[in-house]
Amino acid sequence: MSINLDHTIVPATNKEVSANFFASIMGLKYHGTHGHFAPVKVNDSLTMDFDNRVGFESHHYAFKVSEEDFDKIFERIQLSGTTFGSEPYAQSNMKINKRNGGRGVYFADPDGHSFEILTS
Repeated sequence: MSINLDHTIVPATNKEVSANFFASIMGLKYHGTHGHFAPVKVNDSLTMDFDNRVGFESHHYAFKVSEEDFDKIFERIQLSGTTFGSEPYAQSNMKINKRNGGRGVYFADPDGHSFEILTS
């Protein structure tokens, strides 16, 4: 059996601000709203559908990336002035973790969602 995540809804106070932030940090394109979502296509099989909501909890989204993509994304995090950290509960220590032979970093979007990028 093959199961792939096709899309997920990301609650946001301003879906377009959040979609733009995510796309710019990850090096993706945001092409505007589609229906009531602000979708960002991550790859051929996954879309992050940002949607306006009120009173939501923050979520965690982790993305495994290549070493080269990690470097590019991490550079965009730094250039944007976004706070980052090496642990889920230390997202502002401005360090990268080096667990399991790879690298990882956490950062928050404008709504407090925790994003993680990691390599193998």
